[in-house]
Amino acid sequence: MAMTVARVESMTSLNTDLFYDILRRLDGPSLATAACACEAFCSISKEESIWENVCSSMWPSTNREDVKNLISSIGGFRKFYADCFPLIVNKEVTHYQWNNYLEYPEDWTEAEYYGDIDEFEIISPSDFVSVVDIRYKEKTICSKVLWGIPNADGFNGWFYNCPFRIDILTSVAQDDDNDGGVTLSVSDGLPPIASMERERKDGKLWRELHNGLQLSWIVVNRKIKQAANLASWSPVGGQRHWPTDKDFVIRFGSVLPAKDILPCQVVECILIMKFRVIHTEGEGVHTTLKLTELSMQLEDMDGAHVNGRNSLLILKEALSCRRSKNYSEVLESCHMYSKVQSELKEERMRNESRLDRLCILSGIAAFITFWYYIL
Repeated sequence: MAMTVARVESMTSLNTDLFYDILRRLDGPSLATAACACEAFCSISKEESIWENVCSSMWPSTNREDVKNLISSIGGFRKFYADCFPLIVNKEVTHYQWNNYLEYPEDWTEAEYYGDIDEFEIISPSDFVSVVDIRYKEKTICSKVLWGIPNADGFNGWFYNCPFRIDILTSVAQDDDNDGGVTLSVSDGLPPIASMERERKDGKLWRELHNGLQLSWIVVNRKIKQAANLASWSPVGGQRHWPTDKDFVIRFGSVLPAKDILPCQVVECILIMKFRVIHTEGEGVHTTLKLTELSMQLEDMDGAHVNGRNSLLILKEALSCRRSKNYSEVLESCHMYSKVQSELKEERMRNESRLDRLCILSGIAAFITFWYYIL
């Protein structure tokens, strides 16, 4: 029996509900592209409910009612997606010159390096919210939300002068309904391993973990109504078997501007995810990993931890810095930072070696001169 298809004379002849049903199934980039196709798509794509679906698909943590209220208060889901889908990219590190870098510490006073209290009055740790999601092979395995920054009460508290660090697992443990913690198993896509000895030889589990993990760490400032994703989405590095033979450390991050805040002008936001093997196939159960750490810290070009006061200033600046939808460009920015940092360390070591040789030669010359006059 032959079938006939009715001809559509124009887009306007189609039902608006049909358009809506089509568009709500798209991801963010596809929805933005469709909005350019026609006036009807453009109008429907402005609906907040559609962008709420996009955000909940991208970041499951935004399904929480408190997070929905937060996003509505800072401009809505459409703005939230536009702020957080592109990642921070900073290529200013390429302008570094070693000699210029050495001049900063001498020019900066202690008050300038550690921050001015007057500038800090408008920034409060309670204004920052962390919205964190972890995926493994496109499957969400962890969603956490942290309101404020832990242990940062009172301006004269230890937080402001001590190294900045946020540990999500520790901070939200009391509010987490899942007391068993976050785990990965063969059912999530992990390859089975017979023993850790075998894993040390072939590294199959490490490769699957490194290639399959994705991290989104969104920081929102409620006061200035801005948000940014500080993660690199894909790992920028990692380490097998540290500090024990059953631990895997995965590192994400971004390069943040610190102009007029620190002498080095840029810092690295380091996001650490650590898993520990708690079961292998040889123990009668499937291979299982447990998430033991999920933390953020900031380090300057020397590898020194940034204190709490300056970290809040840097986070505030990061919410309005340059971003890119090209994730490979973001990773390139992080690798470029590591390269320049390594070059600075090598140059410092060479300078110290020259100084050591000069001191030794000076000592020998003084010794010879002393015995020349004695004899």
